[in-house]
Amino acid sequence: MKNNVAELQVAALQNGTVIDHIPTDKLFTIVNLLGLMNVENNMTIGNNLESKKLGKKGIIKVADRFFTDEEISRLSVVAPNVKLNIIRDYEVVEKKQVIMPDEIRGIVKCNNPKCITNNEPMATIFHVIDKEQGTLKCHYCEKEQNKEAIKLL
Repeated sequence: MKNNVAELQVAALQNGTVIDHIPTDKLFTIVNLLGLMNVENNMTIGNNLESKKLGKKGIIKVADRFFTDEEISRLSVVAPNVKLNIIRDYEVVEKKQVIMPDEIRGIVKCNNPKCITNNEPMATIFHVIDKEQGTLKCHYCEKEQNKEAIKLL
């Protein structure tokens, strides 16, 4: 007998955060960027799941973990269209769209080899000059780089 009930591709979460609509090629970059490989919370990582928007997508569910705005803004560097769902008692209580901040600190490496940040021990600072295109400008050397050329620290 055929069952008409749709099944979840990934188990439901009682409390925590779901990071959804992750491009499949960015999934493990996000895991590293948020330091999730070292958490002891229950976590589900799914990749190449069916998506109406993306065709295929990645998803991360982390039990009992709620990310700061600073952590969320980090995601915008590599995956600007991900969605975060805050779950409490199996219900979505808040949805957040990742938005690129005006300034990015200590996440991105400057691609100018002569930049002081590549030659001295100091944090990088980039000003976001075009959020839609993902164009960043180094605070120190003023070199611009697009999101496709970004290398994470």
